[in-house]
Amino acid sequence: MALQLDRLGRPLRSLRLSVTDRCNIRCSYCMPEADYVWLPRQDILTFEEIVRLVDVFIDLGVDRVRLTGGEPLIRKNLPHLVELLAERSALSEIALTTNGILLPDHAADLKRAGLDRVTVSLDTLRPDRFRALTRYDEHARVLRGIDAAIEAGFRGLKLDAVILRGVNDDELVRLLEYGTQIQAEVRFIEYMDVGGATRWAWQDVVSRREMLDRLERHYGPVTPVVEDTSAPAARFTLPDGTTFGVISSTTEPFCRRCDRSRLTADGLWYLCLYATEGIDLRAPLRGGMSRAAVRDLIASRWQARVDRGAEERLQSKDRHAFITVGRLKKDAHLEMHTRGG
Repeated sequence: MALQLDRLGRPLRSLRLSVTDRCNIRCSYCMPEADYVWLPRQDILTFEEIVRLVDVFIDLGVDRVRLTGGEPLIRKNLPHLVELLAERSALSEIALTTNGILLPDHAADLKRAGLDRVTVSLDTLRPDRFRALTRYDEHARVLRGIDAAIEAGFRGLKLDAVILRGVNDDELVRLLEYGTQIQAEVRFIEYMDVGGATRWAWQDVVSRREMLDRLERHYGPVTPVVEDTSAPAARFTLPDGTTFGVISSTTEPFCRRCDRSRLTADGLWYLCLYATEGIDLRAPLRGGMSRAAVRDLIASRWQARVDRGAEERLQSKDRHAFITVGRLKKDAHLEMHTRGG
């Protein structure tokens, strides 16, 4: 089939594939509450079902898959899923986003299985802050996980850091220098008011403009990288050639070039990170719907897509946390950790 375009001319090219809603830490900007409603185990897609759906998405033009969670490495035998996906020659990239805690145990197996690229979340280089942010004392293991990814031979390693005012916004330079040291590209992420960010507030957001101003005061002129891409990060270079990115979904959204959608671990398909309703693909899959019929279902919904969630949030006059705790308790699919980043 021809490449699928939505009503704003955006192609269906990138699939965020959540393999579990569980996580082994509790980051304050994602999972700040004391307890959560988890997806029923029997609803979680098997690897075979995941691959069947990925094949349909490939039919419609998807050529990049990113494995997410929750924490994807919690899912048992994940390298086997990577092996199955790596058999699909139409996929130009299979990537993984992880908090890094379990990478020491799995990095080599993932590389052998065919995983192309790894992104590790690293919000701070201070163990005390890591404990405060995540409620777990696992900072040293995250750093070992990053080392394990490098030792396994992963190139193009990326480090994602969510920047919160008064929490870790004084570590921009330190994080960049650590990235340079290990030859990884750092991406700073604005604090977003999606899903489980129940304590989000405008005053806690450090904007892209402010980050760049701070870095320019330290390093000198910061130069934008001119490139035609649908990647979420705008990239910049420092005078010494160091490249970094900023994902500014909160203050400078990139909705107009967004080509990604998200499939939850139990088969709900979301066309936007801010979407409050998903399309159930598990039921038709398990009900025996043909591949062609599932393909038509996905194609028709994408062709009708007009989602611009981050842009619409930016236009909100009374902006506060997007989803209340009460709504999250009633619908686990509204959680960021359920639908992946």
